[in-house]
Amino acid sequence: MTSPSAVSDPPAWSSCGRREEAPARSSSACRGRIVEPYQECLAHLDAIDRRDYLSLLGAGADVDHRGTAFSPELLDELSAAVAADTGQPAYGNADFREATFGGSTASFEGVTFSRADFGDAAFLGNVTFKRAVFSGEATFCGASFRRPADFATAHFGGSADFRQATFTGKVAFNGAAFARSAHFDDITSVIQTEFEGASFAESAAFRGAKFSGEGSFFEGCRFAGEADFGRSQFTGQVDFTDAHFSGKTAFDGATYSGRVSFARSTFGGQANFRHAEFAQGADFGRVAFLNDLDLCGTTFTGAADFDRAEFEGVSMVGPLICMATLNLSGAVFSLPVTVLGAARNVTCERTRWMATALLRLRYAVVDLTDAVAEYPVSLVTHTRAFTDARTRVPLREPFGQRRTDHRVAVRSLSGVDAAQVCLIDVDLSGCRFAGAVHLDQLSLKGRCTFADPPSGWRWSPWPARWTPRRTLVEEHRWRRGAGRREWSGAGGGESILGPATLTAQYRELRKAFEDGKNEPGAADFYYGEMEMRRNDRSTPQGERWLLALYWAVSGYGLRVSRSLGWLLAAMATTVLLMMLWGLAGNEPKPLTSGTQAAPGQKILLRTESPAPANPRGPLVGRLTTDRFEKSLRTVVNSVVFRSGGQDLTTAGTYVEMAARIGEPVLLGLSVLALRGRVKR
Repeated sequence: MTSPSAVSDPPAWSSCGRREEAPARSSSACRGRIVEPYQECLAHLDAIDRRDYLSLLGAGADVDHRGTAFSPELLDELSAAVAADTGQPAYGNADFREATFGGSTASFEGVTFSRADFGDAAFLGNVTFKRAVFSGEATFCGASFRRPADFATAHFGGSADFRQATFTGKVAFNGAAFARSAHFDDITSVIQTEFEGASFAESAAFRGAKFSGEGSFFEGCRFAGEADFGRSQFTGQVDFTDAHFSGKTAFDGATYSGRVSFARSTFGGQANFRHAEFAQGADFGRVAFLNDLDLCGTTFTGAADFDRAEFEGVSMVGPLICMATLNLSGAVFSLPVTVLGAARNVTCERTRWMATALLRLRYAVVDLTDAVAEYPVSLVTHTRAFTDARTRVPLREPFGQRRTDHRVAVRSLSGVDAAQVCLIDVDLSGCRFAGAVHLDQLSLKGRCTFADPPSGWRWSPWPARWTPRRTLVEEHRWRRGAGRREWSGAGGGESILGPATLTAQYRELRKAFEDGKNEPGAADFYYGEMEMRRNDRSTPQGERWLLALYWAVSGYGLRVSRSLGWLLAAMATTVLLMMLWGLAGNEPKPLTSGTQAAPGQKILLRTESPAPANPRGPLVGRLTTDRFEKSLRTVVNSVVFRSGGQDLTTAGTYVEMAARIGEPVLLGLSVLALRGRVKR
C-alpha cells in the first residue's frame, strides 16, 4: 500500500518519465508504469502500439497501469479491450495505484474485478462504480475523489479498503454489499455520504472518519459483524434509521454537530457510545438494545430521545449528560437496570420497568406520568458529580455553574402505582399526584420537600398569615382558582382538582408518612386533609362549622401556639371574671348555735354558713392583688379538674364550671399538638 506522501517519491515501478503530457502532475515526470515491451505508459503509447497492446487483452485480463493518467477516451478503450461476451468489462487483477482519471466522468459501471487496487488514485471528475463487482480485494486506500463518486449497488466479494480516502464531492454506496471486512478508517467526506441499504457481512471500520457537508445517511444498513465508528466526526445530519447492528458496535468518542437519528435501529451486540458528543438532538426512538449499552460520559447538548426504545439486554444506562430532555417515554426495560445521568429534564411517560430499577439522577425534573413499575423503582438524587468508572475522572456538567441545586424534582406521578415507587431526597414541590394509585404506599425517604404556603402577613380584614406546612401543588392551583392570588397558579391546560379529591390525596400521603414513621410530616398532611374537608361544599354544614371551630381553636389539634394562646386567653378572661363577679364580696364565717333542754340530756348544735354575698362597689376597686391571687388559684385548679376552694358567687360558680369544661380541653389540644411534632 502506497501512502499519500509517496507520490512525490520515485515510483517503485518502471515509469514512463514523459513530462509534456502529464496533466495531473505537470510539475513532475509521468509516473505511469510502462507497458512492456514498450517504454511508455498506456497514456503515451502511440495509436498503433496501444492498439496492439489492447488487442492482446481480453475478458478477465490482468492489467497494471499504476501512475497512469487516464482520459475518459483512454479508459473507454481499456474497458472495451477487457469486455466479456455480455458487453461488460471484466478485469482480472487490476492495479491502478496512483493513477489519475481526468475528464468529466470516469465510468466503471457494471465492471467486474477479480482484484482491484486504486490506492492513492486521483479521480478528477465524476466517477461511477455503480453495480461494479469486486470478486477479490478492492483497495482505494488514500484515493482522492474530487467530484461525486457513485458506488451504488456495488458488490465487494473480498475486503474493501478505503482508508484515508478523500471524497470532495458527494459519495454514494447505496445498496452496496460488502462480503468481507470493509475499512473506511480516517476517510474524509466533504459534501454528502450515502450508505442507504448497504450491507456489511463482516466487520466495518469507520474509526476516525470525517463526514462533513449536508449529511451522512446510513438508513437501512445491515452490519452483520463489528461496526466501528469510534472517534468519527459528523458535521451535518446523520441518519442511521432502520439500521441493524448484529455484532459489537462502537461509536466511542464520536462527535455529531448536526441532528442524529438511530430511529428503529437494532443493536444485537454491545453498543458503545462512551464519551460521544451530540451537539443537537439525537433520536433513538424505537431502538432495540438487545445487549449491553455503554453511555458512560456521553454528552447530549440537545434532547436525547429514547421514545419507545427497548432495553432488553441493558443493565446500566449512563452516567450521561443531557443539557435538554432525556426522553424515556414508552421505553421498556427488561432487566434490573440502573440509570445514571445529569439532565435538565427526564421524561418517563408510559415507561415500563419489568424488573427492579434505580434512577440515580442530578438536576433533573422527572415526569413519571402513567409509568408502569412491575417491580420496585427507586428515584434518588445523586449527591456528587458522576465519574467515569474506568478512569475515575469526574464528568463535566456544563449546567452545574448555573444551577446550584442538584436535587431531582418530580413533576408528576399521575397514573403511577405508587406502591412500587421509592423517592429519596427529591423535590416534590411541583409534583402532581392526581391519578396515582396506592398513594398511601408511596415510600418517601431522606429529605423529600413539598410546596410551602405563601409566606408573609395579609389583611383579611385583620392581620393573618398562612400556616407553614407541607402542601400539594394541586392545592395551590385550587386556591389560585378560588381567587387567592398569592398562591401559585395552574399550568396551561392542567385541570384544577376540587377539595374532595385533594382530601383523599392528603389522607393517603398522611398514611404513607405514618408508615414511614415520619409523624411531623404526617401531621402536615392531616392538616391539609382537614383543610380540604372544611372547604368542601359537599361536606354537611354542621360538620364544616365544627371543623372551622376545630381549626380556629387549635389548628386541628396540630398548632401548639394556637391552642396555648386560646388557653391563656381563656384563663385570663376567667381570672378577670372571677375578680369582678366571681369571688364573694364578704368572707362568710360559720356560726354555731344550740340548746340544752335539761341536765343530763344531749346538747343540740347547728352550724350555718352565710351565703356568699355579691361584691359591691366600683369594678376597679375589685381588681386587687388579693382577689387576683384567689382568682388565679381557682382558674389554675379548674384547668386540672380541681376545685379552687374559694367562696364563689352564683356567677362565679358558673364561670368555674365553664372553665373546668373548656380549659382542660384546650390544654389537651396543646399537648396533642406538641406530641404530633415530637413523636417518632
